[in-house]
Amino acid sequence: MLKSRPKVLGVRLGSAGGVLLTGPALRALAAGSSRVDLLVSPSGLAAGRQLPGVDEVLVFETSWTGHPAPRVSPDRLQSLLELLRDRAYDHAVIFSSSHQSALPMALLARWAQIHRVSAMSEGYPGSSVDDRVRRWEGGAADVGVGGEHEVEAALRLAEAAGFPLPAGDDRRLRLKGVPPVTRSLARMLQEPYVVVHPRASVPSRSFAVGQAESVVQRLVAQGWFVILTGRSDTRPAPELNRDPRVANLTGTTSWADLTRILAGAACVVVGNTGAAHLAAAVNTPVVSLFSPVVPAQRWRPWGVPHVILGDQHAACRGSRALDCPTSGHPCIGAVTPEEVASAVLELTGEPPSRLGSARVLAGRTEVDG
Repeated sequence: MLKSRPKVLGVRLGSAGGVLLTGPALRALAAGSSRVDLLVSPSGLAAGRQLPGVDEVLVFETSWTGHPAPRVSPDRLQSLLELLRDRAYDHAVIFSSSHQSALPMALLARWAQIHRVSAMSEGYPGSSVDDRVRRWEGGAADVGVGGEHEVEAALRLAEAAGFPLPAGDDRRLRLKGVPPVTRSLARMLQEPYVVVHPRASVPSRSFAVGQAESVVQRLVAQGWFVILTGRSDTRPAPELNRDPRVANLTGTTSWADLTRILAGAACVVVGNTGAAHLAAAVNTPVVSLFSPVVPAQRWRPWGVPHVILGDQHAACRGSRALDCPTSGHPCIGAVTPEEVASAVLELTGEPPSRLGSARVLAGRTEVDG
């Protein structure tokens, strides 16, 4: 028999965005357990450390998630198995996206002598799972479209495992806190600003070539100070680097810096990627240029005002393609700068000149840096 307040291992492998979307369910685990540790992929480490209710974050690079997935390593699997045995967890709750399999991790958890295992699985789990939750009504296969939001699916699994979310929890994304603002950022963030984050982890969910530049130029013309964030291979046009109303921070921000910047923004313009979910976790409105290779119904920004732009019925719909399968990236490439600027004003409610100083400075402590 399980303890009344068991020691629980939560598992959410994959991207940082997926880890953030599991946050409400992890709070549910924490409410009914003596301890919650979270096992993540390396890409989810920074996000996992920010989640309330998590006591410790463990990292493991699996061979059944990621693009590209690493080769199977018996030595690494043995190390993970020994770690889980040494930790002596009472219960493992394995969260996964609809396209991921929870069964390899379920087998490892059972092999590690974890007494009870809960997971969402369409495939028959045999005796490796005690609490099996299916994502699709009637057992229908995942055809790539529709279905409940990732937050809702994770909460349903937590409740099936015996961990309902406590009454009064608003089910929104949440962080343990926003890191203090560094002096270098504070000097920059003295007026209302919008963040443009054009790159996702895969090309199919990133902005079209040249789209970020035109969006930034339109937002500047609207009166905004614009901060560009993202990977170092986001290369804005040279004239943007010379514009005093544009700060190009691509390739220079840590996850903590990105958290600080998004927390102070009036709005963020982003694709369907982890930065959209991080913005939601700090209560910042989101304009999402959403490529329908995955469904907006499952992956839209959760719990904050947002606008979804892009053709959600494009030919790539539900394909999970990593690279755009259609020439010209038409699903979001056809979104105009004017549409983006209009959506930003819809969410902020006021023109930049009337919004006051940046939100990031309110109630924050400056630190050296």
